[in-house]
Amino acid sequence: MERREEEQQKRDDSRFNQTLKNVQGFLKGRSIPGKVLLTRRPDPPPEPISPTYHRSLSENDAGRNDRFENSPVEVEDDHSSSKKQHDNTYAGKLRSNSSSGEQLAKQVHNLKIGVRSSDYARVMKFNKVLSETTVILEKLRELAWSGVPHYMRPDVWRLLLGYAPPNSDRREAVLRRKRLEYLESVGQFYDLPDSERSDDEINMLRQIAVDCPRTVPDVSFFQQAQVQKSLERILYTWAIRHPASGYVQGINDLVTPFLVIFLSEYLEGDVDSWSMSDLSAAKVSDVEADCYWCLTKLLDGMQDHYTFAQPGIQRLVFKLKELVRRIDEPVARHMEEQGLEFLQFAFRWYNCLLIREIPFSLINRLWDTYLAEGDALPDFLVYIYASFLLTWSDELKKLDFQEMVMFLQHLPTQTWTDQELEMVLSRAYMWHSMFNNSPNHLAS
Repeated sequence: MERREEEQQKRDDSRFNQTLKNVQGFLKGRSIPGKVLLTRRPDPPPEPISPTYHRSLSENDAGRNDRFENSPVEVEDDHSSSKKQHDNTYAGKLRSNSSSGEQLAKQVHNLKIGVRSSDYARVMKFNKVLSETTVILEKLRELAWSGVPHYMRPDVWRLLLGYAPPNSDRREAVLRRKRLEYLESVGQFYDLPDSERSDDEINMLRQIAVDCPRTVPDVSFFQQAQVQKSLERILYTWAIRHPASGYVQGINDLVTPFLVIFLSEYLEGDVDSWSMSDLSAAKVSDVEADCYWCLTKLLDGMQDHYTFAQPGIQRLVFKLKELVRRIDEPVARHMEEQGLEFLQFAFRWYNCLLIREIPFSLINRLWDTYLAEGDALPDFLVYIYASFLLTWSDELKKLDFQEMVMFLQHLPTQTWTDQELEMVLSRAYMWHSMFNNSPNHLAS
């Protein structure tokens, strides 16, 4: 019996080591088992869509190559779907001018969310999930992990975070009540003279006022005075209502994806062309409220990241170090020999969730995956950041301490596109599948 157990253990170790070699080869550019699609396909003509769903890589539909890939997708024709869906569904909006399948395909083809047959299939699958009287969140998470069509993001993000209820009959009333509650909180805590604030509150408000102009400096939209005032109201109100952490530098970055997504319901075109002065005070308040509540839901799952000494981040940095040591021991050894501590560069990654490390145009896609992970996000961040770091495995081994510090503070991601981000997420998912259920392989 003991001999059989030893033989089984040896076979398990052998399979694990082979998988690890495959991953290490992947980092060096060699192929690994499984198909990774990295090339963009030409736009197809708007022709009938196959009912079978195949993964592809695009701005809104790419990334995880092995997850949710083989399940068929039911694409209903207009006659059947019109009987099952309400007029306020996304497909219903597209059918406002015509009920024919050809016209619908043409309209979907023109949407700025990717123009391939797989995109059409994904839009229809999102539409089907979101059209249910009660949204099944697990199905929505599976879809959202690989990217959400841009115009669906506001509704999808609210649902994924638990801000909007899955039951569509309750949704409007709940959002109205939560938006009113935010407005009352602003009046109670923010719209006060300094004479009615404590010294700590005055200092916190001043720190927020200093940080807001520094938020996403590369995007001119965030330099608008009205945008910074909205950020200030959201952050101060959140900090007052969450005294365990209060305001911590870095939380200002976390509001920005929410602000852009919820403003996109009212403003069109490129973000840099937006002006919040085009919106009524009521709409601005609703956007701020959605940002506030979504920020609250996000941080509820990582409270100890922002309490005193930020123990949650320190714990995840240690896990990141152990994971990198297992995946790419030469890089980990070189960093250790040079005296570089992971805390010196990875702390900011966890504190700001990579918002300062990659182009802002890619943040929404990254956050689709973040929010789809739900309560598991903190642990999955370890795998994303290991994948992100080891993108530059070969470069890091050639640098000394000072060069590594400078390199990691100014990573060459300025020209990144969805393709590079999807590669990071694909590796992260692969490593998570390998290591998450084998914790002993991460033990020292």
